[in-house]
Amino acid sequence: QLQASGGGLVQAGTSLRLSCAVSGRIYNNYKIGWFRQAPGKEREFVAAVTWSGGRTSYAGSAGGRFAISKDNAKNTVSLRMDSLEPEDTAVYYCAATQSGVFTMQGYYREWGQGTQVTVSS
Repeated sequence: QLQASGGGLVQAGTSLRLSCAVSGRIYNNYKIGWFRQAPGKEREFVAAVTWSGGRTSYAGSAGGRFAISKDNAKNTVSLRMDSLEPEDTAVYYCAATQSGVFTMQGYYREWGQGTQVTVSS
């Protein structure tokens, strides 16, 4: 199971850290990804990290402003978002996959409930 938290209403230019709590059986080949869905748009990949090894991958839209990290001891994956822009407003979801393809949502089988991020200008 995954549970996302940390969303909120922030001003443009500020930072926010989202957290994904991972519970239940955790496989060594897990990849934990963050996706987001803005109003009227398709859900899109943001970032992912491998549970074992900590290899990261980012969407181009992350633009060097986002950083994904994991804490195996606490079974959490965080997404730090800096220099937030109104265009970052979306519901952010964390998800888990064992697939080698982890930038596409169709390969993810477990999803958290989402947390709303709203960035005001």
